Amino acid sequence: MFKLPSRRTAAVSLAAVAALSLPFGTTASASAGGSAPKAVPTAAAPSVSGSPEAAFTRIADFYGSYIDAVYDGDGATAERLRSFYLSPALQAELAKWEEANHADGVLRAQNVPLQWKVTSTGSGTGKTNATVTLTWGGGDTTRIFVQADLATRKLVSIKD
Repeated sequence: MFKLPSRRTAAVSLAAVAALSLPFGTTASASAGGSAPKAVPTAAAPSVSGSPEAAFTRIADFYGSYIDAVYDGDGATAERLRSFYLSPALQAELAKWEEANHADGVLRAQNVPLQWKVTSTGSGTGKTNATVTLTWGGGDTTRIFVQADLATRKLVSIKD
């Protein structure tokens, strides 16, 4: 029976490993030198970025932090976030809305979403605009339209 040299057998074995590994998100190369397969990530790691100078980033920062605080049942932190990120006029408007609707005016709901996404919809006349998409337990989504002042970076409007 014909027998391959041992060095060639190692290369063939590495090629077999590479062929089996490919469906699992790795790439491998086999060579007569016997180099090992190398793993390559199949998807980029999630990342979040922003700037304290950008009004749009302030909208995203506020919603992320506010939802975390409400989800954790930390009312004191939620109030501090409102005080820091929302203009006094918006705070007063939300108080009236909440009294009339018996719900959280920032979220426009009585419960807490499981996911959120903030999308810029442009800037003009001294304001930046964003759509906040909230995803609820059953997979339903709602959209909230938010505006921030470019000069103060404070949120000045929340509408559904």
